[in-house]
Amino acid sequence: MISFKNNVSHFYPYLLIVVGVFFIILTSQAVISPISQIYLSIGFILATLFIRNKTGPAARLLMIGLSTFVSLRYIFWRLFYTLSFENPIQTFLMLTLLAAEIYSWIILFLGYLQLSWPLNRKEYPLPDNHDQWPSVDVFIPTYNEDLEVVRSTVLAAKALDYPENKLTVYLLDDGRRNSFQEFAQEAGVEYLTRPNNFHAKAGNLNHALSQSSGDLIAVFDCDHIPVKSFLVRTIGWLHKNPRISLLQTPQHFYSPDPFQRNLDTHERIPPENNLFYGLVQPGNDFWNATLFCGSCAVLRRKALESIGGFAVETVTEDAHTSLKMQRKGWESAYLRMTLAGGLATENLALHIGQRMRWARGMVQIFRVDNPLLGRGLTLGQRLCYLSAILHFFFPVPRLVFLIAPLSFLFFGQNIIYTTPLAVMTYAIPHLIQSFMTQSRVQGRWRYSIWNYVYETAIAIFLAPVVLKTLFFPEGGSFNVTAKGGLITHNYLDTKIITPNMIVVVLLVLASIAGCVGMIVNHGNSDLAQTYMMNLLWVLANLLVVMAAVSVGYERRQIRRTPRISARLPVTVVDPVNHQRFEAVTVDLSKGGLSLQVSGNLPDELKEIVVEYQNSEDKIFSSIPAVIVNRHGHIVRLSWQARSIQEECDIIEMIFGRSDTWLHWGNYSSDKPLHSLLLLARSIVNFIRIVVLRQHIG
Repeated sequence: MISFKNNVSHFYPYLLIVVGVFFIILTSQAVISPISQIYLSIGFILATLFIRNKTGPAARLLMIGLSTFVSLRYIFWRLFYTLSFENPIQTFLMLTLLAAEIYSWIILFLGYLQLSWPLNRKEYPLPDNHDQWPSVDVFIPTYNEDLEVVRSTVLAAKALDYPENKLTVYLLDDGRRNSFQEFAQEAGVEYLTRPNNFHAKAGNLNHALSQSSGDLIAVFDCDHIPVKSFLVRTIGWLHKNPRISLLQTPQHFYSPDPFQRNLDTHERIPPENNLFYGLVQPGNDFWNATLFCGSCAVLRRKALESIGGFAVETVTEDAHTSLKMQRKGWESAYLRMTLAGGLATENLALHIGQRMRWARGMVQIFRVDNPLLGRGLTLGQRLCYLSAILHFFFPVPRLVFLIAPLSFLFFGQNIIYTTPLAVMTYAIPHLIQSFMTQSRVQGRWRYSIWNYVYETAIAIFLAPVVLKTLFFPEGGSFNVTAKGGLITHNYLDTKIITPNMIVVVLLVLASIAGCVGMIVNHGNSDLAQTYMMNLLWVLANLLVVMAAVSVGYERRQIRRTPRISARLPVTVVDPVNHQRFEAVTVDLSKGGLSLQVSGNLPDELKEIVVEYQNSEDKIFSSIPAVIVNRHGHIVRLSWQARSIQEECDIIEMIFGRSDTWLHWGNYSSDKPLHSLLLLARSIVNFIRIVVLRQHIG
């Protein structure tokens, strides 16, 4: 009976989705009068406003269904009632815009499919008998990264809470550096290198695979520091189900990304990657289509060996590896628990370079191992992978939407052949409905409008990569994203912002043309309204592009070790007089920490020992430090680690706690107006700085 109930429970979402899609497609094609379309749109919007704050999957699915219905009606209308081929140029522009809109609708629908029923899997405990636990090899690949970045990850991996006789840590050095080998020996981990760098990261991992023997492989990028409980909280699912080949966890970045830092929205706007790890991956997990993301994951050796190791055919070896394993019938899992923290890209240029590699790799998969073709995948898996791949085609449609209104405002080419009233009755409801639904579904993981900013800032750089790879998939090479660098002064990256500044100039000129057109044609209401519609389109684009330009103002970042806020009870010990003072941490970093001390430390006290105990995570740290400065009861300290063990104590205290990253999704639900105001404030600050020439190097 229990098994039957579980099967019915899992089948229920499939049934709802299939029936819903069939009904929506059947009814959305109905032809009705313009006034009836207006009433229908108003009714749907009012219904959406009524249910948008309701909780539970039923409200979410109903909103998705309403949005899909309205958007389908819009697409049918565009296909059958808005096309008129007047001349070759106008025809090309019209079909280009239509293709961009169809692409956006496909992405919208696939996104709804992924997010319709997130699995939200909980951790599964390992058996009490340690002898039954699988052996684990930890791989930490590195190529040209600084040793200071790598040390923390290696020491944290070495300190993982797991039986010592079942855990082996490997430092995989494709840079073949003596300093790394010496550090590995000092830290007590295995050091592996190879005579060449064939297939980059994938080749490095495959070489380690051939030199090791653990049942499971845990992979961490060299800047991703795991908590001590990482293995015991993830491996339970692989032990329970021998068909699971992969368990992926979120990749959390504890330093602000370029958008958060340069737009001054850190801790006010969710990071760009939160939507993927907070919602998309749990949605993929429901369809048994979890993507391997290259780090913070555990894989089964037998599954990897069944596909010949990590995929080397594309530069995104991670997603391609999970795709190949799932084609072989292996299952996958996702645990939405942040159990490791890494460093975000330091500036927009590095961020763009990273996204270019991702885009190239996903387009390569589309060409050489298309998930819609071949055997082994379920329909849900095919659609989830298709969504992930097609997402990286966004640069081309994004640019089309940015410049499309210029066709009419500059050249008089009408690329949507209809009346302004028809646009109001079909296009506006489609936009409002999808906007409200995405705001409700994405909630605290992605705020309204910001996805347009993320995409616009990099679209002009990624578009050539996407198009080139689409026609020549064999090109391109793996590039390592630099981490741990500094930005010593504020500066405007003119090279990065120049393409988007050109777009800004074009949009400003188009705005002027729109205003002039409305004035000159005030006697022709239809023409004046057409100018007005295109003008509003241009102004919306201008807001987004200005925000994208603002990201190019790089703000100073002079800390090699970002501070992490944490309230931890510690004891400050005077090593000479053995006096003890209770204190609470304010923030911590690998360089030092701030304390709020109860009572007054003696003025002559300079060198102290910080003691911290966390029995739940088996952390017992005793670390020497030097007092740097004092402000009342707030004391700033600098760590003075003199041994590997003391350095390891620092890493465990800062990064090893199970609750270190619990705050990663602690954002309030999306409020579109508030999101818009934050965006406008960022633009105003950027204009103020540039106009006044403040701090620009």
